[in-house]
Formats: sequence, structure tokens, C-alpha cells
Amino acid sequence: MIDQITIRKSDGGKYRALVVDDSAFTLKQITQILMSADIEVVGNAPNGESAIKMYKELYPNVDFVTLDITMPDVDGLQVLKEIMSFDKDAKVIMVTALGREDIVKTAIMNGAKGFILKPLDRLKVLERLKAILGA
Repeated sequence: MIDQITIRKSDGGKYRALVVDDSAFTLKQITQILMSADIEVVGNAPNGESAIKMYKELYPNVDFVTLDITMPDVDGLQVLKEIMSFDKDAKVIMVTALGREDIVKTAIMNGAKGFILKPLDRLKVLERLKAILGA
């Protein structure tokens, strides 16, 4: 049986998320984890360029972004900088593999609100999100 965890805004409304990852498997996995907590996934972006475009199109109807750090062409740090320059209040949560502490520190210094480690564990991801979002 899957533990039922629901993550809601303080007013009871659903969070809306944009999920960004160049791996179709990880994109689907994060989407399923978020949906299992009653979070509405309003967009999936398979690369950095489409993530920036999608965020600007969805704004202000996106509450947070999960953003893979390592992507070809436009990497997660570049996407983070673009999103933060467009929306200084954006909640961007970096997704990374173990051993990338240097990049995570750089991301936090550039405005990321936190990070999620791969491999993804549903309960750990949801607990991290609750802590980061203050839910």
C-alpha cells in the first residue's frame, strides 16, 4: 500500500508544478510522484529551452519547478538564471545525482529553493517538497 501524502497550499488549493528533465523516464517518475500527492502538473519540459518558454507561458499559474541540473544544450543552472531573472519569486527545486554538491551550492546561491537527490524515492521527494514549500 502506498502511503497517502497530500501536499496543499495553506489556503487548501492545489500546487501547480512544471517538471523539467531531459530523461523521459525521470520526467514521468517525478510527474507521477507529484500527482500522487495531489499536485497538479501543468507542464513537462524535456529540455532547458522549452522549460524557459513554458515557464513564461504558464506564469503566474505555476507554483514551483522541479529542474534537472544536467541537461544538454541549456543546462539547469542556465534555466534557473533565466527563470529567476523573469520571476524573482520563483520556487525552483533542483534535481540532481549524488556527488554534485558544488553545483547544488551554485544553484542555491542563484535562487534555487532546495534540491532533490536521484535516485528518486517517492517518500523522500515528498518530504523534501513539504519542507521546501512549507506545506
